[in-house]
Amino acid sequence: MQRKAANERGLLATNGIHVREGVLRVKYLFLLGCSFVAAAPALADESAGGDAAGGARNIGITVVASGQSEPVDATGQSVSVVGAEEIASVQGPDVTRVLQRLPGVVFSRNGGMGGFTGVRVRGAASEQVLVLIDGVRVADVSSPSGGYDFGNLMSGNIEKVELLRGSNSTVWGSEAIGGVLAVTTREVDGVEGSAEYGARDSLYATAAAGISRETHAATLTAGYARDDGFSALSSGTEPDGYRQWQLSGKGRVAVAPGLTLRAAARYADSKLDLDFFGDSLDVQTARQFSGQAGLDYTGDALDLSAGFSLADTHRVYDNPVWGSYDYKGRDERAELKGRWHMRESLALVFGAEHEWSRYSGTFDPRQKANATSGHALLQYNREGVNLAAGVRIDDHSGFGSEWTFGSNGSVALVDGWRLRASYGEGFKAPTLYQLYGFAGNTALAPERSRSYEAGIEKGDRNAGLHIAATVFRRDAKNLIDYLDCFGSSDPLCAGGAFGVYINIGKARAEGFELELGTAVTERFRAQASYSYVKTENRTPGDANAGNDLARRPRHAVTIAADWRTPLHDLTLGADLRLVGDSYDDAANATRLDSYVLVALRASLPVTETVELFGRVENVGDTHYQTAAGYNTPGRSAYFGARARF
Repeated sequence: MQRKAANERGLLATNGIHVREGVLRVKYLFLLGCSFVAAAPALADESAGGDAAGGARNIGITVVASGQSEPVDATGQSVSVVGAEEIASVQGPDVTRVLQRLPGVVFSRNGGMGGFTGVRVRGAASEQVLVLIDGVRVADVSSPSGGYDFGNLMSGNIEKVELLRGSNSTVWGSEAIGGVLAVTTREVDGVEGSAEYGARDSLYATAAAGISRETHAATLTAGYARDDGFSALSSGTEPDGYRQWQLSGKGRVAVAPGLTLRAAARYADSKLDLDFFGDSLDVQTARQFSGQAGLDYTGDALDLSAGFSLADTHRVYDNPVWGSYDYKGRDERAELKGRWHMRESLALVFGAEHEWSRYSGTFDPRQKANATSGHALLQYNREGVNLAAGVRIDDHSGFGSEWTFGSNGSVALVDGWRLRASYGEGFKAPTLYQLYGFAGNTALAPERSRSYEAGIEKGDRNAGLHIAATVFRRDAKNLIDYLDCFGSSDPLCAGGAFGVYINIGKARAEGFELELGTAVTERFRAQASYSYVKTENRTPGDANAGNDLARRPRHAVTIAADWRTPLHDLTLGADLRLVGDSYDDAANATRLDSYVLVALRASLPVTETVELFGRVENVGDTHYQTAAGYNTPGRSAYFGARARF
C-alpha cells in the first residue's frame, strides 16, 4: 500500500514495521519487572506521595476526556497527565523526552533539533493525533497530511501535558483518531529564567515574568534555542543547524462574579537547515502563531465557555537552485461549550463550533473550507460509578456530514482500584491539499476509526502509588493513500494525472499497556511503562496487506527514577528507553533496528531561588535511527542553571 506524503518536506513515510518478538518481549518484560521489584517496598504505602525532588505531584485534573475540567479518575478513558515539576526534572527543550514516558507513545525525527518530528499514539499515524496548545488546534493545514510538527515545540514554558489515548472525535472532532494531546503553558507569579549550554554548541534559554492572583493573572514568556547540529542525512557531511525565537503570553481577569475574560497567544520563528541528497541546499523558515480569547462563566448549575481561536503557519523554503517557495495555512474557529448540572449526579456536556480554514502556496492557488459541528455528552457520576455517552455531528463544505459516537465508564472497587472501559469513534477530514492540491480529489471521504479498550487502575501516574493495565484495539478504514498513476489503468488516473489521493486503506492496531509509579521513600521515586502495539495493514488486495505499519515498533519501555540525596538535596535521576525494531517502508524491506538509550540527570539547589542542573543523553553513544537514512545524536552533555524570584 502506497502511503500519502506526511509532510511537505517529504521526509516521513507512513507504513510498515516488523519486530523480532520472542527475545525482545522477554527482555523488555524482564526489565519492566525489575523496576516493579525495585518499587516493591512502597506498594503497601500509598502515603509516600510527593515528588522525589520534594514537590507535590498531585496533578489529577484533565480536559481531554470531555472538554471540561474533571478528575482523571472520573473517566473510563486512558488519560495521562504530566506536570511542570516532572517536565523540569527531565530537562532540555526536547518535549519528546517527556512524551516517551507515557505508554503507547513513539516518535520519529528527521535529523537533529528542529527536524520534522512525528508523534504516534497506539500505532496511529502522527497526523491522526489532535494537538492543542492552550486550547488551540495547531495542526498545519497547509501540509499535505495536516499534522503537527513537534520539532518546533520546546518544553521550557509548558505547565502541563495531557494525553488521551484512543479515538475521541465525539468530543474533539477531526484528527482525534489516535488520541488527543493538550499542552498548557505556564502561569507565573514573579520572575523566572533558565539557560543551558551543551553539545554541538547548543544553547537553550527561557525567561518569564508574571503575576498570578485569584481574580487576575498575566504572564509573558520568551525563549531562544540554537543548535549547530549534525548532518541530518546519513549520506551528508556538513552540520545542519537550527534556531528558534519564541514568545508567548497569557492572562485572565474576573470581570464579574463567576465571569472571567481570558486570552493566550504563542509565536515561534524557526530556521532549519535541510539536507537534499546529502547537501544542505534548503533552508526552511517557519513562522507559527496561535492564540485564543474568550469568556468563561461558572454558575450554580451551568458552566459556559465561549471563544475564538486562530492558528497560522507560514513555511518558506530557500533553495539556491530552485529559488524560494512557500506555503501558508490558517485555521480560525469560533466555539461555545459548557456543562449543565441537571442533577447532583447527572450532567450534560455540550458544544458547538464553526471552523474556517484556508491554505495557499507558491505552486497552489488559495483554497478554503469551512465546517460546523455540535456535540452532546451525558455524564453520570455517583458513589464511584462514572458513566458517559455522547454523539457528534460535523458538516464539512468539502465532504458533507459525519456522525460519531462514544461512551466510557469506570467503577470504583476497593482500596483505590477501579475498572474502566471505553468505546470511541474517530474521523479525520481530508486536508485542503488532499482535496484541492497536487493529486487532489474532491470526492475524498474522511478517514474513520473505532477503538475499544478496557483496563484496571489504581491511582494516577502522579499519585504515591500508580498501577495500570490496559488492553486496546483500533480499526481504521477509508485511510487516504496516494495512488501512483504510472502504468495504472485506474479511471481516476485518466487525463494524464501523475497520481491521485484515494480512500483505500484499512488498518488495525491492538495491544496492551502496563504502568507503574511509586514513591519508594520520601526521597526516591520510580516509574515505568511498557507498551506492546501490533499494527497491521488490512487493505484488501494490497500487495503489502498483512505487513506492519511503518515506524510502529511493537515494543517500547521507559523506566525513570529520581533520588533526592540527603547531601544538600542533590537530586540524581536516570531514564532508560528501549524501543523495538521496526520497518521504515510499506513492503517491510527496510529495517530500523531496536535500540536502548540511557540518560543521566542531576540538579542541585544552590540557594532557595537558584538551582544548577546537568545531564548526559545517550550515555552509551548508541547509533540508532527513528527514520531510515537520518542521523540521530550521539552522546551529548549539557549543563545549566535556573532561577526564580
